[in-house]
Amino acid sequence: MTMTLHATFDGQVLRPDEPLALAPNTRVIITIATVESKNGPKQSFLQTAKGLALQGPPDWAARLDNYLYGDKADAK
Repeated sequence: MTMTLHATFDGQVLRPDEPLALAPNTRVIITIATVESKNGPKQSFLQTAKGLALQGPPDWAARLDNYLYGDKADAK
């Protein structure tokens, strides 16, 4: 059986946030991945978008409708 659970380390022991469906003395293998604190510095949408390193034509912002819906001149 495999399960994912959240726990807190109190300095000595990992304490699960919720009860586990395991019998006492059940042996397990534990893999630990720390969770980033949500209290850290927040990024703005623009900082996040810049970090994505998106690439597109230089006139993307000015001609967004054309790129999304096509050029109206092409419809004729």
